[in-house]
Amino acid sequence: MRWLAALLLLSLTTPSHADTLRIASFNTELSRDGPGLLFRDIERGNDPHISAVVQTIAGAHPDVLALQGIDWDYEGRALNALQSQLQKHGVHYPYLLALQPNSGLASGLDLDGNNQFGEPRDSQGYGTFTGQDGIAVLSRLPIDDALVQDFSSLLWRDLPGALLPQYPDGTPFPSAQAQAVQRLSSTGHWVVPLTLPNGERLNLLTFQAGPPLFDGPEDRNGRRNHDEIRLWQLLLDGDLGPVPGSPFVIAGGANLDPDRGDGRREAIRSLLVEPRLQDPRPSSAEADINTVQWKNAGRMRVDYVLPSADLKVLDAGVVWPPVSGQAGVASSRHHLVWVDIALDQP
Repeated sequence: MRWLAALLLLSLTTPSHADTLRIASFNTELSRDGPGLLFRDIERGNDPHISAVVQTIAGAHPDVLALQGIDWDYEGRALNALQSQLQKHGVHYPYLLALQPNSGLASGLDLDGNNQFGEPRDSQGYGTFTGQDGIAVLSRLPIDDALVQDFSSLLWRDLPGALLPQYPDGTPFPSAQAQAVQRLSSTGHWVVPLTLPNGERLNLLTFQAGPPLFDGPEDRNGRRNHDEIRLWQLLLDGDLGPVPGSPFVIAGGANLDPDRGDGRREAIRSLLVEPRLQDPRPSSAEADINTVQWKNAGRMRVDYVLPSADLKVLDAGVVWPPVSGQAGVASSRHHLVWVDIALDQP
């Protein structure tokens, strides 16, 4: 079976030493059409998409996993159900984090400028219900919940140098009232402190930016995507409060390729050459550094794991081809990206 062969290949790259830490990012695209449906489908245990996602994660066996595309619910039922399924496949994550995302969070205003209210694009982040397409962290390392920083409520206009959209006459798009409440994060931006085996801290910086598409000449989504990526450099500059201590790793979805596709590519290009970071350029034999395969746009690199410059990178990769579950259903159009770092830093 194709998925079994892929798992065997993955097992060859699974870290086996206690001095190695594998950090991964994976956009699972597990979102469903309504609240509670993802939890229902995980509990039933017969969904081929969910099966493929679980097999992909189990094969890569990361120690810390930044997930995107998973629906959030108030009691964390869907995430806990996924945790249980992973444990059945030999992967145990005792520490979970899932804060309420901006996706599906109603604003009460017309945020996309089409003179309609209550539509998915009028939410703080695109979504038909609260929590759709959220993000989460699953970890073998303890999470210091009391010190988690959540930048999801940061207003876009309050970001230094924000590229806010405007009409041709210079007035705010879609309105001054909308920009007064519009948050920057399409989903969320979190700084998650993890406790290493030696008692020291590793900060995980995770996010999922919105796509720079599906708008008009005002380029609202392209500008927002740009600023969602730029937030990390501003944070490291100290422009948004205390600077996260090193070492740290940025892991998440930028929805932007540095060389191809629509969007303001200078945002991700700048992050990839940021001297406080390093880009291990995770790759696969089948698709080089690409991390997603879209039907029309093709293959692109839009998912990233970027360790701080002071970390020693041992290996990195992208799980490609996709692991397929029952009925040959692929886990996601996105592919799991992983980086192995040494715990015994020089």
